[in-house]
Amino acid sequence: MKAKSIIIASALIAAAIVVLGFALKGGIDRFADRDRVVTVRGLCEKEVNANKVTWPIVTKEMGNDLGSIYTKIQSSNQSIVSFLKSNGIADAEISVNPPSVYDNFADRYSTQNLTYRYQVTNVVVVTSDKVELVRELIKKQTELLRQGIAVVAGDYNYQTRYEYTDLNSIKPEMIAEATANARQAADKFASDSDSKLGKIKTASQGQFSIEDRDQYTPNIKTVRIVTYITYYLED
Repeated sequence: MKAKSIIIASALIAAAIVVLGFALKGGIDRFADRDRVVTVRGLCEKEVNANKVTWPIVTKEMGNDLGSIYTKIQSSNQSIVSFLKSNGIADAEISVNPPSVYDNFADRYSTQNLTYRYQVTNVVVVTSDKVELVRELIKKQTELLRQGIAVVAGDYNYQTRYEYTDLNSIKPEMIAEATANARQAADKFASDSDSKLGKIKTASQGQFSIEDRDQYTPNIKTVRIVTYITYYLED
């Protein structure tokens, strides 16, 4: 009986060792599979129209008498504001900035023989969501020339700016599309490597960027988002 018990116990131990071996092997295989991953990038781009415009209307006056210059500026501002309001721009969308005065004679490094002592820059700013209306007015601003108002163009410090401020309304759709594009790329990689796509290991969403579509149409923006997703690969 004792010998028989020893044999049975030995058999049980051997069986347990075999089972444990298979379990260890399965665990090692599964652990090894966890190292098999693929990282893909999902891109989504969308063109949108700007929904906000900031248009600085710049005029400059030169002279030797500040009082006379001030009178001219006041007259110019009234004409500009009247032009804007008569074309559909509301009072709340118009801002008249304080004039900026530069005294040429105060520049001790200047060696030029200057005719005028003062140079005054005056800026009337339109900030509006009526983008297309403002674009039409920019084309029509030559009407101010008939009134003797010379609008300064091409000043780097006073550029017309177009913005898109409704990003939250398109975020979910763009994130979903970028994620779907990433999944499609991962599926293709898995198929080419005779594998199956597993669960997501890590995922990160890049920042949204909003840029001009090109230098000729700053009122049209390109919104861009990139997602990075790492998937497990399985046999």
